[in-house]
Amino acid sequence: MRCYANQLPSQLKKGLAPFYMVFGEEPYQIAQCIMQIRQVAKQQGFDEVIKFTLMPGFDWQEIVAQYQSMSLFSARTLIEFDLNEQKPGAQGSQIFKQLVELANPDTILVLKGAKASQDIQRSAWFKALDKQGLFVPCYPLTGNHLSRWLDEQCYRLNLNLHNNAKQSLIDATEGNLLACHQELEKLSLLYGSELIDQQAVMQGLLNQSKFDIFDLSDALLNGHAEQAVKVMTKLAADNTEAMSIFWAINKEAANLLAMQHGRLNGANMADLYKKYNIWKNQQAVVQQALNRLNIQVLEQIIKQLAQFDAAYKQGNLVAPYQALMQICLVFCQPVAIPLPCHPVFN
Repeated sequence: MRCYANQLPSQLKKGLAPFYMVFGEEPYQIAQCIMQIRQVAKQQGFDEVIKFTLMPGFDWQEIVAQYQSMSLFSARTLIEFDLNEQKPGAQGSQIFKQLVELANPDTILVLKGAKASQDIQRSAWFKALDKQGLFVPCYPLTGNHLSRWLDEQCYRLNLNLHNNAKQSLIDATEGNLLACHQELEKLSLLYGSELIDQQAVMQGLLNQSKFDIFDLSDALLNGHAEQAVKVMTKLAADNTEAMSIFWAINKEAANLLAMQHGRLNGANMADLYKKYNIWKNQQAVVQQALNRLNIQVLEQIIKQLAQFDAAYKQGNLVAPYQALMQICLVFCQPVAIPLPCHPVFN
């Protein structure tokens, strides 16, 4: 049965299910849901918590043995199993179906996983667990859903935020619920139930947006121009070494160009992912980038990167961060503007 994250507390009051599948893309919600299940389970005598993570070579019989263990002389058990953003595979699928048939009232199984796509939800193992348990999807919150979540957190912490202060907090944390909740907790300690205005929130938010070069790579592969500009602006403000940023952009462009040539020559995508060390959780976004950026555009990016490298080393760049930002934008949309360099006189 499906139960959304904000409905879980009321659902837990009705009783514990033997199986929980907490899947999604919002880590704070996932962590909160698992904590809520754990707390209610502990109140009902499930004192022992055993954690598993799906890794290469995982012994599936371990989870069967733990699930079947009797609690006559020991605590009732809560098993938390992190699928590590993977599918269980044929063996794991059979094990999950087997656990449903075993139905041990002294053991609860909590599965944590990435977003449950339609093919996962249609699988036999998922349906078997869902029939006896609870599926809790944790989606990223936006718009009115995010505003309602913020209102709920303010109510729980007895916080009194002005409306424009709430909006500033939402804008600054960009849907990152963990960062937002941490900021609310700090405001609670500082101001208690006093009315908190926008200025107070903004003072606390200074330098709270932390980005690194990996965030830039994600923005480029996704084609998110606005996010790329935001990350580049923060990297520049933090005086991140320009050549480090150059290296990251060049790496993504070179890999994509090599993969495009590989596809053109008939190479299998699975082989290309393996060759260029593209992890499974990155393959979809890399595929999206390949679909968006053809060989000509990637060659343009490589050419501009070469121009940047030469101009930077010769001291001819007027604004290196601006030049890098311009190259980033070509990843997201065509930009036919030369790099900002000093004029070179003969």
